[in-house]
Amino acid sequence: MTISLVDAETLLAVDIGAVNTRAFLFDVAEGQYRFVAVGMAPTTASAPYKDVYEGVRLAVERLQEITGRTLLGEDEQLIVPALPDGSGADALALTLSAGPPLHAVAIGLLDDVSLESARHLLDATYASVAEAVGLNDRRRADAQIDAILRVRPDLIVVAGGTDGGATRSIIKLLEIVGLAAYLLPPERKPEVLFAGNAAMEAKVRSTLENLATVHTAANIRPAFDLEDLGPAQVAAREIYTRVRTRQLGGLQMLAAHSGGRLMPTCDAFGRMIRFISQLYDPAKGVLGVDLGASSTTLAAGFAGRLTMSVLHPFGIGEGLRGVIKEVPIAEISRWLPMHVSDDVVLDYAMHKSLYPASLPVTLEDLAIEQALAREVIRLASKWSARNNGRDVFFPEGGLAKICEPIIASGAVLAQAPTVGQSLIMLLDGLQPIGITTFVLDQNGLTAALGATAELNALLPVQILETGAYLNLGTVISPVSPAHYGTPILRMKVTHESGEENRIEVRQGTLGVVPLPVGHKAKLTLEPLHRTDVGFGRAGKGGTVRVVGGALGLVVDARGRPIQLPADASRRREMIKKWQWALGG
Repeated sequence: MTISLVDAETLLAVDIGAVNTRAFLFDVAEGQYRFVAVGMAPTTASAPYKDVYEGVRLAVERLQEITGRTLLGEDEQLIVPALPDGSGADALALTLSAGPPLHAVAIGLLDDVSLESARHLLDATYASVAEAVGLNDRRRADAQIDAILRVRPDLIVVAGGTDGGATRSIIKLLEIVGLAAYLLPPERKPEVLFAGNAAMEAKVRSTLENLATVHTAANIRPAFDLEDLGPAQVAAREIYTRVRTRQLGGLQMLAAHSGGRLMPTCDAFGRMIRFISQLYDPAKGVLGVDLGASSTTLAAGFAGRLTMSVLHPFGIGEGLRGVIKEVPIAEISRWLPMHVSDDVVLDYAMHKSLYPASLPVTLEDLAIEQALAREVIRLASKWSARNNGRDVFFPEGGLAKICEPIIASGAVLAQAPTVGQSLIMLLDGLQPIGITTFVLDQNGLTAALGATAELNALLPVQILETGAYLNLGTVISPVSPAHYGTPILRMKVTHESGEENRIEVRQGTLGVVPLPVGHKAKLTLEPLHRTDVGFGRAGKGGTVRVVGGALGLVVDARGRPIQLPADASRRREMIKKWQWALGG
């Protein structure tokens, strides 16, 4: 007899994405929560439906077909909570990323202090900073107001003044915000979030409450050298859901079904990465990458501390328009294993941006899409480091900090024909150094689990212990000054059976060391020629315990940053060789 240690609750999580809407069902089996199935349908936020519920209904109908469960009533409404006959779900969690980013304006005092913190706050959600006004702005007041009016902002973030600090300068900025809000049409009145000097809260409300919806949060810059975004991020999340509920048909009804539990997908994703970081080595941290259609989310968790960036407009759908403005087409074409003209690559990228639900139908299309994915990840990592101004994600212009593990989500990764293709897109885009493990969120569960954690803290813990995530393998990425072909690392793999394998790694190579899934081994590394393998300094070796993944152990000794041959024929042959090394 199996004794259940959990309440037998059925939870339904719905993620309304830019392209697809997915419905996830979680239930108890043999005393433990399990991921049962996922149903997917196109998102219906835009014309001709302009009602997100239609996409949710179709996704849940698909889920019903897969599971045989009844989750919709005769009126085609969600059955929440569950009925005594077992139909429906006990609770509903919603995550949302559909729709364009909020148009935002950042207001602050000093450009590199409060105004920078306001940008960091907006960078952590689905918002695009279209205008910024600071105390050192040389434009006249009327020009500043005109600039805000042109944006027609959904959200204005006002920061400035340490607690107990400046007040006069903030009042001057509030007057500009108030005049701009007054001149905007009634249906476009912005949401204003004040996260500055706490002593100014009453003044902010008296100045702006008749002109806009005012929200306040704890100071994001309580001291000159201290940034605290946490409370303001909660307020920004609530503002995002308020705005989206007004803009998207059907969302208000869904939010009522969920008891108001509606989260931006990026916040739910970040929450889960922060939780996972508490389970792993706090010195290394956990990195999460969510490659979406219109944006890419990067979340880094270190012992429960989260830093997150949502990069607009860098995605593998609508976000490609931003990518091709930022990246020369030749930079994308260089990752192709066959000759394709730049015009064809550009045409594919533009078509994908207009029809993000389209799928590659030829090997050439697939290669272009995966090349685009590499550049999206690389570009997002660079922008994250530059925008945050901190060595949290990617030091030295794109080289990933050592994280254990790196969790990746996104359709282009999960739906790749082979797991080797999924991994090489991540390796080429992130270019990690040292030793880490790559985990593929093959079902897109991470954000859904982050949202359900508020309803049931035990559920995500137990789901992580199942096979819902795919361990791609441990990757060793040595960095060496040696020339191509020079031996840079000696490896000894000691299996639990006592069998040993000795491998010599040469600079410029990419290869796989067989280690069956779930099998444990001891890995002894002896670097040569001042090679850095992630033990703190160049030339230092050591021993680590590793677990086999879908690709066993992977050794990526191609150098950092990866240098591709200038000769096109040689470059294409090398890319083919790398792809075959990871399974084709």
